[in-house]
Amino acid sequence: MLSLDKVFNAQTVLKNIIRETNVVRAYGIAPDCELYLKPENLQITGSFKVRGSAYKIAMLSEEEKKKGVIACSAGNHAQGVALAATKNNIKSLICLPDSAPISKVEATKGFGAEVCLVEGCYDDAHQKALELCNSEGYAFVHPFDDENVIAGQGTIALEILNELDDIDAIVVPIGGGGLISGIAYTVKQIRPSIKVYGVQVAGAPSMYNSVKEGEIECLSSVSTIADGIAVKKPGENTYALVKEYVDEIALVTDDEVASAILALIEKQKMIAEGAGATAVAAVMAGKFDLKGKRVVAIVSGGNIDVTSLSRVIDRGLLNSGRSTSMLIELIDKPGQLKEISRIIADCGGNVTGVHYEKGNTESVNGCFLRIQMETRDYEHVNQITKNLSDEGFKLV
Repeated sequence: MLSLDKVFNAQTVLKNIIRETNVVRAYGIAPDCELYLKPENLQITGSFKVRGSAYKIAMLSEEEKKKGVIACSAGNHAQGVALAATKNNIKSLICLPDSAPISKVEATKGFGAEVCLVEGCYDDAHQKALELCNSEGYAFVHPFDDENVIAGQGTIALEILNELDDIDAIVVPIGGGGLISGIAYTVKQIRPSIKVYGVQVAGAPSMYNSVKEGEIECLSSVSTIADGIAVKKPGENTYALVKEYVDEIALVTDDEVASAILALIEKQKMIAEGAGATAVAAVMAGKFDLKGKRVVAIVSGGNIDVTSLSRVIDRGLLNSGRSTSMLIELIDKPGQLKEISRIIADCGGNVTGVHYEKGNTESVNGCFLRIQMETRDYEHVNQITKNLSDEGFKLV
């Protein structure tokens, strides 16, 4: 059974395996509250997952260790299991969805595991892992629905409480629920006055829907940039713990997650993956009543593919009004681009792209000019738009 003693035991067992990540004060991200970040993206393997998987493997019997371990994962749990198994000289086989970022697949192999790619999402990889577990006799290391795994994740709460006094709330990402179960259970045993808030993405609201409906729900599909928490169905243990100990759950959009990733890069010089930025996204978007509160947001992982990061940054710039595109209908004559450039420059905008297009305009001599530019925010975009319109240019 999950107990506080088990969480403290996990802290002792993990002492020489994990990195104790110190909280970091965040500035310029959420001005309405005193925000701290728990940077598990700086953890060994780049994610909190190594805590739960390493403790689970440490608790296996000698006979189970000889047969080896198997796990399924969107990527981060895979690396945690691989590292923990390799440190104990145990064979590990990891089933990953074929949609997992290449960086996570290669990192898992790098920690010494064999990898089996499965078509579909996390739940499909989970089913394959169970089949191989039954046929080959491996010990199964569940990514979230296991009391030893949950206890390992609970060590994060012990570190936070040991480092910070007078916390009002902890905001935690939710996929299958292992992380928030461990944190919420531990916090409520030690300091029940602290609020524990959970965050899921709108494209994968399995725990949110399950708690709302009062029974475990399995989604037909999931779609989100936060691949680490794209889980169709929460666990039975985690559902029960979340229902009992978590104060509130909110949803964030992919656009809000992209904005949070960008804010962490710019304000904190910190790289977070989609799942890792969801707690910060919720704080930034005002999903909970945190005004004037002392808050810790868990940055659960930083294993984002570089190609994906580039796309997320572009999306974050668009969402925050830092990058914009305008289509202007013109009479095709000399000097038009010069005038448009002057207006944008006078407003402080920076043109980064110009594209001339012939099209179906009202005038025979008409054309379209697509302007891409860097701007400060939406207010700045509106100012440039107004000035262009006041000078007689027609924005489409």
